[in-house]
This record gives sequence, C-alpha cells and structure tokens, in this order.
Amino acid sequence: MLLKKNEIVEIEITGMTAEGSGVGRVEGIAVFVPGAAAGDRLKVRILKTAKTYAFGKIEEILEPSPERIESDCPCSEQCGGCAFRHITYAEELRAKENRVRDAIERIGGLQNPDIHPIVGAEHADGYRNKAQIPIGQDKQGNLIAGFYANHSHRIVQCDCCALQPKPFEQALDAFLEWARKSGESAYDETTHKGKLRHLYLRMAEGTGEVMVCMVVNGNGLKGEDSLAALLRERVDGLKSVLINSNREDTNVVLGRRFRTVWGQDFLTDRMCGLQFRISPLSFYQVNHAQAQRLYALAGEYAGLTGKETVLDLYCGTGTIGLSMAGRAGRVIGVEAVAQAVENARENAALNNIENAEFLCMDAAEAAQLLVQRGEHPDVVVLDPPRKGCAPELIRTVADMAPSRIVYVSCDPATLARDLKLFRELGYAAGLITPVDLFPRTKHVETVVCLSRKNPDDRIEIDLDLDELDITSAESKATYEEIKDYILKNYNLKVSSLYISQVKRKLGLEVGTNYNLPKSENTQVPQCPPEKETAITEALKHFSMVPFK
Repeated sequence: MLLKKNEIVEIEITGMTAEGSGVGRVEGIAVFVPGAAAGDRLKVRILKTAKTYAFGKIEEILEPSPERIESDCPCSEQCGGCAFRHITYAEELRAKENRVRDAIERIGGLQNPDIHPIVGAEHADGYRNKAQIPIGQDKQGNLIAGFYANHSHRIVQCDCCALQPKPFEQALDAFLEWARKSGESAYDETTHKGKLRHLYLRMAEGTGEVMVCMVVNGNGLKGEDSLAALLRERVDGLKSVLINSNREDTNVVLGRRFRTVWGQDFLTDRMCGLQFRISPLSFYQVNHAQAQRLYALAGEYAGLTGKETVLDLYCGTGTIGLSMAGRAGRVIGVEAVAQAVENARENAALNNIENAEFLCMDAAEAAQLLVQRGEHPDVVVLDPPRKGCAPELIRTVADMAPSRIVYVSCDPATLARDLKLFRELGYAAGLITPVDLFPRTKHVETVVCLSRKNPDDRIEIDLDLDELDITSAESKATYEEIKDYILKNYNLKVSSLYISQVKRKLGLEVGTNYNLPKSENTQVPQCPPEKETAITEALKHFSMVPFK
C-alpha cells in the first residue's frame, strides 16, 4: 500500500522518535506525527510520502493517550522547541531513556547494556541559563522577538518562554520597549540591512547574576546608555550589558567582537562547591541543577583516589575537570575556545586549585601532543559537541591506555557510534546513565564509564623483567635504567613490554617468561615507532647493540 498526500488515515501511535514525534504504522508503512503521544488513536492527514514511511499531522484525536496533557504554552506547537510539552514528564523521561537504550543497542551493537534509570529534573521549567532570541518584524512591520519555527528561520513571536527564568522575561520586555522607541530596525536576512539581530542572555543561577548582550549588524546602537539604564531598572541581578558586533552574512549568532556598555564582561557562578567565571563565549551547561548531578556522576565514574592524572578534553571553562581536581593528583584540561581557556585558568586560580593546567588547542591535536610528551593519563574525560568524537581522537585516547574513560554525551546516536569504535580498540562500556538536562525538549545527556577490557579481550602486560632470566647483554643495563634514560633524553615513558619487544626484534635475548598470555585470545599491544626508535638508541647507549 502506498499512502497518498492529503489522504486521511486512522492510526495508533506506538512509539516516539528522537525528534519527539509520535510514530505508528498503516499497512506496514511508518507514519511520523508531530505532537502525538504513545497510546494516542488518531485521524492523521498525510503530508509527505515515501516508499516505506510518511509524515502526517493530527486531524482529530479519537482516543487520547493516558499520558497526554494540555500544553501550557501557546507557542509550543509552532515553536518546536518543547517537543514533549503535550505529554507528562514521567512519559517524557521514559521516551528519552528508551531513546538512549535503542541507540546504544542498535547503533553501538551492545547487547543488554547496563543502563541505569534516567536522572530526571526536579523542575522542568525555568531552568535555562542561556537564551539566543532572534529579533524580526511581523507582516505589519512591527518589531517582534521569539524563536525560530522548527526547520526554518521564521520567527514565532514569544514574549515569555516557560523554560527561561524570570530575569530573561524582564530583559526581553525592557529591550523591546526600548527598541520600539529607538528607531533601530530589525536585521533582515534577505537584504542584510537593519541593526537588531539577536538578544543574547545568560544567567548564573548559583549567584543570580545576569548578562544582557545585544547582537547588532554594526558597531553599536543609538541610545545605548538609555537602554542600559532601563535594563538596570527592570532586570533582577543584572551585572553586565554588552554589545556584540556581527556584520557577517551568516547563520552564526555571535560575532567575534564584544564591547561592554555597562558593568562587567563576565558572570560568576557557584557549582559543585566551586566558583566559575563565565564569559559570553564560554561553554557552560544550560541547566545548573542538573549539571551538578551530571558532574557528580562523572566524578563517581572516574573512580579517583587522589593520585590519578585526569585529562579533560573539550573542557570549556573547566567545570568537570576542576570539580574532580580535589580528588585527583593532576588535571589537564583542553579546549579550542581561547576565551574559555582563559576562564578555566581564572577559575582554577579563583578556587586556589594548583594541580590543574589548561591547553588552548583542538582536542585531537592536544591528545597527540600529550602522547609525544609521554603523558599517560589514568582517566580521560570526554565531553564533545553534538557531532561526537573524531575517529582519530578516539584512537589517540585508546593509545594513551587510560584505565577509565568517562564519556559525557549530548547525542545518543553519536555516543553509540563512538562506543562501538572504543570497543573495537579495547574499551568496554560499563555503567550508562541518561541525565535530563533539557526537560520538555528532545535533547538528553548521557554519562558512560568505559574501562579497559579483561585479559580475554585486550591487555597490556608490564612485567618486572629484571627479576626474570637475565642474559649477559641485559646485565649491562636494567629495564629501569633504560626507562630513565629514555625519559630524560626523549621525554617518553616506555613499558618493560615495549623494551622486550624491541630487544627481541634486534636479536637480543629476553627472559623466558616474557609476555606469557593468559588466554589465546589476548591481543598484545605493539610498541609505537617513536618509542621503538628511542629504545633502540638507549640500547646502543648502553652498548647492548652495536652502533651502525
């Protein structure tokens, strides 16, 4: 059966998609319906068809799902931001947990993964500490603000978003009042004319501090001082009023240049018992309460005892790494955004944390650099963007051979893909916990603990070969002396296993107990080329092989 456009069909919704749409079947064809709930029986108008699936919209609710509720937001159906505002929060959590499980099993190939119950939020509204609100005009030419409709740049007017805190509503009201009197025009994406592009808002929930930033197509606005005065009068907790200049023909919200109109150019927040300085471009989790729960889980999965070196990739302002610093021997944070790295260093100083350093560079490049420096992190924390980790970064992390990897993901599909590659490289996913940082929206975070597989899968053996059979050649230098020489001269750390591999390759005898595998399935890691060169030179230094 091939469904036709505008055909009306009766359908029972049996599940939810990653985008928050309901899904049911008609004669074996999957039909995706926005705004539907699992358990609904509906009349649906078909809008678009393909051979094996179709898209439709609700014409009539014949029998509502027990989990269906009335949306309390007049904009939710048009805006598309709150994909789950029409169902109970308990049902939303079930849908998100099922989404994580489905991705990990189907994409990641894990059988019976150890997925703990999703960590839901105590408050599903008013939690967002950041908003980017586009400014535009309606058909009558009136200035409006709101959010883009799903999959478009059409602005749905919304003067009060339920996900945002009260100060954001105060800031938007004051800004629109000023803007409508100022004579400044809204930016037009088609003509690239007009000044007002976005209103960018941030809040530090732990302190109540608020930042208001106008994104403009130009260098400034007429009457900036009067705007700042109105914001100071109306906005609770206001600490910062900024202008961001974005004159590019781009969909990117923020330009590169900020200018302070009033107050300071940063916010200070309190989280996990620490203080954090947040600049306009710094990555910072949008849900303060749930972020603390997320970081507590990450710390638990890291299993720190006070001695470990922790490598925190995609560290942002250093929140995760610094929250672990008190239980670690050392923390190395890596972030590509220079301003965020500056904030991370300030945050370490602000909290008197002296065992943390931060590198401003791409995560993959930094990981390679640390390998070259001979760094061997015990725990690696990954908190990548939605696209996940690049394969080369995953391989580099695996080559570092940390005992544990804590992966914090904002997309179950890319997480599952990356877990599959980690498994191929010797790391098995253990505990998995979804965390709902974005209530009422389609997004969900997940924390995963990966550890090196058991001997039957992949092990690295570092025997004390000095205590085994020693040949006359070996008596010229112990394994520890060779390691010390290489560390001092090449800044590389090598294992006894690698030294033995190189010696055997050069025809030197090694102890008879060298590399005895515990099972026939064991995959023994091989010495990397740069370490093989260093070991060979060390053996020459100790006259254990002839110079050539």
